[in-house]
Amino acid sequence: MSHIPSPALLEPVAAVPETARPTEPDTPTPARAPTGQRILVVDGDAALAGSLTAQLRRHGHDPVGVRHGSAALHAYQDVELVLLDLDLPDLDGLQVCRAIREVSRVPIIIVTARRSELDCVLGLHAGADDYVTKPYGLRELIARIEAVMRRTRWQPAAAREMDLGRLRIDVDSRQVTVDDQNVALTRKEFDLLCLLAAQPDTVIPRKQLLQQVWGDSWSRRTIDTHVSSLRGKLGGNGWVVTVRGVGFKLGTG
Repeated sequence: MSHIPSPALLEPVAAVPETARPTEPDTPTPARAPTGQRILVVDGDAALAGSLTAQLRRHGHDPVGVRHGSAALHAYQDVELVLLDLDLPDLDGLQVCRAIREVSRVPIIIVTARRSELDCVLGLHAGADDYVTKPYGLRELIARIEAVMRRTRWQPAAAREMDLGRLRIDVDSRQVTVDDQNVALTRKEFDLLCLLAAQPDTVIPRKQLLQQVWGDSWSRRTIDTHVSSLRGKLGGNGWVVTVRGVGFKLGTG
């Protein structure tokens, strides 16, 4: 289900004057590490995001910054780790964290000014791998990134094939079969089906589906049109069940 997000979703982060950057002891700029991670920085504050991406780049990583949660819901698919602020212009960061975790095992570290124990508990329950409060020391953040990545490498790989009775989905090859017959889906139809199949017994809200599959590029009838097309290609209305006033869930055909 991975794809490269549109350049329009990856919002440029303004350059930040030296005086706006977090204070750190003077240290030589390290050479780019061959093991650096591609990191998504999601922060509604352009100045802080610019400072952090610059610091991560100096430490050998390959950061990209976005300001909006809707953009993050597309861009996370092309990175190895997400640094997620909770206070975003369009969505609450906890909502973004839950939405990503429902369909992906990409490591997420919440980096936020919310300092209460309850906020930390909510963040971890939403699926974050770690929780860092602002202001933070850069060395601590780098150490936490490395620790989370070590733990992730030791975890077994996520299932790349979903076997749901008559329906089978191969995530890597993006192939779908029903009763061993291939079903040709568009990219958006496949992404929509994968989101539903990842939680076959859960009703997924319409708004969440729209944000994760289409981001900012959708109209009112977008999801209804795709659901109708998906049902037709899978061979029946029972594959995608409408829960009125809430959203959709995967059916059994």
